[in-house]
Amino acid sequence: MKFVDEVTIEVIAGKGGDGVASFRREKFIPKGGPNGGDGGRGGSIIVISDYNINTLVDFRYKRIFRAKNGENGRGSDQNGAAAENIILTVPIGTIIKDLETKDLIADLKNHGDKIILAKGGEGGLGNLHFKSSINRAPRQFTKGIEGETKKVQLELRVLADVGLLGLPNSGKSTLISKISNAKPKIAEYPFTTLYPNLGVVRISESNSFTVADIPGLITGASKGAGLGHLFLRHLTRAKILLHIIDISSINLENNNINKILQDYKDINKELNEYNNDLANKPRWLVLNKMDLIPHENINNLEKNIKNKLEWNNPIFTISSITKEGVNNLLYALQSYINKNKTSSK
Repeated sequence: MKFVDEVTIEVIAGKGGDGVASFRREKFIPKGGPNGGDGGRGGSIIVISDYNINTLVDFRYKRIFRAKNGENGRGSDQNGAAAENIILTVPIGTIIKDLETKDLIADLKNHGDKIILAKGGEGGLGNLHFKSSINRAPRQFTKGIEGETKKVQLELRVLADVGLLGLPNSGKSTLISKISNAKPKIAEYPFTTLYPNLGVVRISESNSFTVADIPGLITGASKGAGLGHLFLRHLTRAKILLHIIDISSINLENNNINKILQDYKDINKELNEYNNDLANKPRWLVLNKMDLIPHENINNLEKNIKNKLEWNNPIFTISSITKEGVNNLLYALQSYINKNKTSSK
């Protein structure tokens, strides 16, 4: 299935049916009164979020959704039938914005969240409503009201507790495949991740969290280079970011950690240029591929990085392949997320 996270659609609600002016005409009833029925309500366009859907691909080719009009009223006190509503299902985390004003219409964060995106028009009144003591034979009736019409933008932002970011081939996809049920494409060349992957990490029966992996970022990503800029929005909802850095190619003998520092600065620059709120999110450094360097140098490596970057947040050194150090990272993440949930209540 193709991953689609942004579409533009037009929704057109149905017009209400017209009321009718009608009079009772029956044999032996010389003074039949008004009996014109009301028009039916036009169909509405309703959007509901559903956890069984994870992409907006259903809206990629069908862009216009038009509800039917309500039926006109009839004689003999018969009201017109209301038109059926059109139900559009979207993934949890979908944001709906007015295309012209860019105003936020809805943010569907939970399963079953619902909004009437375009309301159907009310039906008109039949002449039965206009009967009075001084107007026994009214001929007035009203037309049905037009339904709402809107052009909107649907934007999906993946809901995840933890967001993974880093340069291409830093090991993000391998990590998420080892710790969760996600099955991303993994290869030795850059940009094997072409769309966000979402996985559930289960620590115990009562403790779990979700992780999102996006395509690797490169210099200029915030301005459109590479693929990662298209999906940075999916990290905006994460409670914490894991910045994955490949340490396999550093020169430990000369204590040369310049490449690590540059990798960090490149990503940090892109985050700041994309969105200050994203750049200021809680972030931990994860030094990956420790299986490819001598273990006795790891403590010094972490100390040097903290000093050079003036880094006060946690640093974890792991191997996504062998899973060494991964459990410590997962337990720390679960503890952080639990505390965050408690403090947010």
